[in-house]
Amino acid sequence: MKPDAKPLPICMTIAGSDSGGGAGIQADLKTFGSLNCYGVSAVTSVTAQNTLGVSDIHIIPNTVLKNQINSIVKDIGFDAVKTGMLPEESTVIDVANSLSESSNLRLVIDPVIVATSGDVLISSKAIKALKQKLFPLATIITPNLSEAEELTEMKIKTKDDIYEACKILKNYGPKSVVIKGGHFFKSDVSEDIFYDGNKFESFSVKRINTSSTHGTGCTFSAAITAFLARGEELIASVKLSKEYVTEAINKAYKIGEGNGPLNHFFK
Repeated sequence: MKPDAKPLPICMTIAGSDSGGGAGIQADLKTFGSLNCYGVSAVTSVTAQNTLGVSDIHIIPNTVLKNQINSIVKDIGFDAVKTGMLPEESTVIDVANSLSESSNLRLVIDPVIVATSGDVLISSKAIKALKQKLFPLATIITPNLSEAEELTEMKIKTKDDIYEACKILKNYGPKSVVIKGGHFFKSDVSEDIFYDGNKFESFSVKRINTSSTHGTGCTFSAAITAFLARGEELIASVKLSKEYVTEAINKAYKIGEGNGPLNHFFK
């Protein structure tokens, strides 16, 4: 390192691996790098997938997962951390226990619960553990509307429903909530709703007609993590992340025959 070089902020992702490179830890690490952060990772599961779907999944043993996290904490450390796919109740509990001793924790939780197909990916016990063990540690949680429905056990059909879901989710203990509505309502606007217990804030952009949206949620939460690690305030981190994801979608190029990835390195 040159004497005048400034160390990069360090971001950790605790999530699943996407062999197609569009989502999971691969999307997270690309996002960290493109936003001038140093990325480290702890892998919770390994998937065989491409732009057409997931064909296989292997869950990493909890002892291996805990050892990954501990090896990072003991040597490298981190300025901010995000979680993605946490497939089992025991996974959630072990991650919560591993992070609970961190001081000044900046934790972004992307509660990966529902697949694009609508299938629920994790057990009801794992969902309960998320709400009871991990959400209270979070700086922000970033569910999409389908995930917000699973977490709140309510149907979300209107914007008033989103406001109510935000309040319910905030009561589980996170400092703030942002519900992503990008792919749910049939309109020409992609709108996310932020709530910190005091006020609501809306982040809207014109919807982009494209199939290059695989990993959008992972990228959004990873970007928030990166901006927090860089010292941005929370609300600014959400705004900047929305802008980053929008450009990454807008400047994506075709990869694969299905829903392709974003262009994380559009700059």
